[in-house]
This record gives sequence, C-alpha cells and structure tokens, in this order.
Amino acid sequence: MRIGASIWPFRWDVPYEKAISRIADLGFKAVELIAWNEEILNGYYTPKRTGELKKIIRDKGLVLSQFVSTPSGMAHPDKKVRDQAVEYFKMALDVCVDLEAELFNGLPDTPFSAPGPQLPARPHVQKFQVHTPNNDPDAWKRNWDNYVETMRHCMALCEAADLRYALEPHPYSYVFNVGSMLRLIEHVDSQALGVNFDPSHLFPMGEVPHVAIYQLGDRIFHAHFSDNDGVTNAHWRPGKGKIDWTAVIQALKDIEFDGVISMELENVPGVSISKTEGPSYASTDATAEFAAENIKAIKYIQSICKQLGVEFD
Repeated sequence: MRIGASIWPFRWDVPYEKAISRIADLGFKAVELIAWNEEILNGYYTPKRTGELKKIIRDKGLVLSQFVSTPSGMAHPDKKVRDQAVEYFKMALDVCVDLEAELFNGLPDTPFSAPGPQLPARPHVQKFQVHTPNNDPDAWKRNWDNYVETMRHCMALCEAADLRYALEPHPYSYVFNVGSMLRLIEHVDSQALGVNFDPSHLFPMGEVPHVAIYQLGDRIFHAHFSDNDGVTNAHWRPGKGKIDWTAVIQALKDIEFDGVISMELENVPGVSISKTEGPSYASTDATAEFAAENIKAIKYIQSICKQLGVEFD
C-alpha cells in the first residue's frame, strides 16, 4: 500500500503545481488531481500542462493515483443530456490517459439527476426534507435502467482505454452504500467498475466501514481516509471521530488491498476553500495548520500499520 493525498484540500482550485510539491514535501507518495467542470478540464488540462504536471509528479517521487472528474446528468431523464454526460466522461477519460493516472474516479448520480439533500445539515434541521422528483414507480425503474445503460457506455470506454473506474459511493445518490454498489456492479457487468472506498461517506449511511471492506473485496480499487461522527459526512483527521481504524486497516490487509490510501481531510483547520462556486484561479491555499493535520494523520495510520504488520511503499 501507499499513502497519498487529494489535491483539493491543499488547494481547491487550479493551478495545482505548487500544491503537488507541497504534498510530496510532507512525505506523501501519491497524489490525486481533479477537474471540477468542463472549463477546467479543457482550459487547464491542456497537452502542454499535462506534460508539465507529469514531470512535477515524477520528479517529486509521486504517482498519480487517480484523476477525478464527474459528469453531470448521467441519470437524467432526457437521453440527450445523458449522451452529453458520456461525451464529458470520454473527454475526462482522455485527460486521465494523458496524465498516466492509475485510475479514473467520479461520483454516482442522483435519481433523475435531481439535487440531493445536504447531509451536513441533518443534525440542525427539525425536518429533514427530501424532494421526490417523480412519483411514478415506472418512471423510477426506467430511470435506474437509464443510469445503468449510461454506466455501461462509460465502462466500455474505460475498458477500451485499459483503465479502471473507482466509483465513490456518496450519500443520497444511486450508489450510497455497499448494497447499492454491488447492485450497480452486477447490472453493469464490467471488470472496469470498482469502488473508491470512502468511510466518511459510507459510515453515516449506516455501514460499518471495515465490514464494508470485506463485502466489497477486490472491487476496492482505491481508498479515501478521513474520520467522522457517523451522522454527517464530515471529513476529519483519522482518529478524531468514531471509525475503528485498526479494524479498517486489518480488513484492507485481509483482502490483500495493494492500492493507494489517500488522505482527504476537508473539515479540519486550515483547509483550502474555493473563493467561488464556479471555476476560480485564485482559491486560498491550505495553511501550515492544515499541513500539520496531515502529518498527524500519516503518523496515526502508520502506527496502526506497524502494529498490524502492514508495509507501505
């Protein structure tokens, strides 16, 4: 296994060159890059830029464990919108190939591509309301079938590119827990489809994180590590919440996971925050306090690994 880091908590918006170097200097061995939308995908990840990014990653002794980008509209009722989502997926996959990333990553869509509820608000509202976009049971079945068909097209693209897709279960989407992930894997029927294991998404959805690992088995391609309270999808430093990390790492060892564990600390002191809701080229950089949080996280996970006899590259 190898310990890496997600780029966005260090610097939410592009450019990412300095953040890559910073991640390496903290002792991480892998990094994830992201494109939040088509403007960044086409405007930042040009052939020239991807060459420069690969050189920085290589020179710093890192590997690019994942390239992250999520099309919108993969479960939209309108076929034209779904087709556009597949085209976006192809563009992002091409960038992933150009960057020589080990995996492609994205989030699942919500039913009918409708906005989902905000999980962090759940402890603070008297009534947790969820909008139902369609009350016709047949429409729900058709929508699931449409989403599966869209995923099949996308996995065929991954297979043709000889890449695997680490889908990341997310609260209130079509894939929010182990059962829904296994259901999608069964329906799509592609060896390219696997899981980005993120316990801070699964735990508040009722899953016991280490049990989820045994259930998902060799379909776990990559992991995000952060802790939370089991109520929201907060992303704290491992050891600050309720997740049993010794059990998690033991389970990863038992299934012979040999991928990247990527720290994704989003709700900790000093984290980078985007200055706009859209593309921005002037986001704040994470502070020294955030860097210290990551060092503590590395040491905490490494101490458990040493106890369990888990070796890292």
